[in-house]
Amino acid sequence: MTDPAATRWWRWPGGSDRIANSFCVIGLGRFGSAVCRELLAADAEVLAIDMSQRAIDALRQQDPAIEARVVDCTDEEALRAAGALDVGTVVVAISEPIEASITATLIVRDSPGSQVRQVISRATSDLHEKMLLRVGADRVVFPSKMQGSRLGMELVRPNLLERLRLDDHNSIEEIRVPASFAGLSLRDLNLRKTFNVSVLAAGPVNRLTVNPPASQVLQDNELLVVMGSSEALEALPSR
Repeated sequence: MTDPAATRWWRWPGGSDRIANSFCVIGLGRFGSAVCRELLAADAEVLAIDMSQRAIDALRQQDPAIEARVVDCTDEEALRAAGALDVGTVVVAISEPIEASITATLIVRDSPGSQVRQVISRATSDLHEKMLLRVGADRVVFPSKMQGSRLGMELVRPNLLERLRLDDHNSIEEIRVPASFAGLSLRDLNLRKTFNVSVLAAGPVNRLTVNPPASQVLQDNELLVVMGSSEALEALPSR
């Protein structure tokens, strides 16, 4: 009997350690393409899937190196062969037909041997949201409330809570205190020297200290508000 893994078009390198940091985006409309772009910008491992060759070609024009496949997302074996069940997170970015998004969500969540740990699905109505949650979506998003680029940013930077863009190069971000910062003072961390970012506020939720002293010790589950260039902010440790 043929091993199904041997017939896959493409497999993730690096084993289970890489699964947690790998993504599949199903549906390459404006929302799904924006998710892909943000993930690729963070050098994440991304597999892009759509039923339309035109959508695949449009994405490849932006990034010729992206791994992208024309796949029927309602076909379990086709998704398995493409490698969609071998990633840590799947974003089901299609919204219509509703049956297709529900079926794709169910397949990546419940198929035998699936390695998927998180399924994020796009909905167009409250009823659609309820159905997606019922078949296994861990999270449901509405494009009107969350743009694709924002979701992509959250996936690669899980400690990011809010971002205020000041200009094309600089932003202010509110993040959860990274685990590696917990128990250390701002003086110990010296974020201006180490990461080239400025600390504007720090402390527990709803009790932030603005312009905190260097002696303030950061704790797990607290917040940190920092300002700097996009490159410097993205270099901060993830959760």
